[in-house]
Amino acid sequence: MARVRCLTEMGMGVDVHGKDATKAARRAVSDAIRHSSVGFFRMVGKTAKDMFVDVTIGVPDPGAVNAAEVAKELPYGTVTVTAVKGGLEIPAESGGDAIVIANAAVIVSLDDGASG
Repeated sequence: MARVRCLTEMGMGVDVHGKDATKAARRAVSDAIRHSSVGFFRMVGKTAKDMFVDVTIGVPDPGAVNAAEVAKELPYGTVTVTAVKGGLEIPAESGGDAIVIANAAVIVSLDDGASG
């Protein structure tokens, strides 16, 4: 099955207190998908269930991201979430909570229908 990339969106999310990478990642995905409307599926004979959604999350500590929780931000399609090193962690002036900034790349693809 070959996939055809239909849409690429970027988003950013922040957790200001608690250094919660998952919360920042969820906010980044939510930010990315608010930028798009994928209503073209009907024109090509597909539904939202036919989507493949590949999400790459950039955070300072990729191991701190709960991929299943991030995937819940995406209501349709077959979702894959991968966390990689990226984003930012900004230390607090007082040495307390740091600010965690996550970046998300959301790529939506469809099966091209060709057998191979």
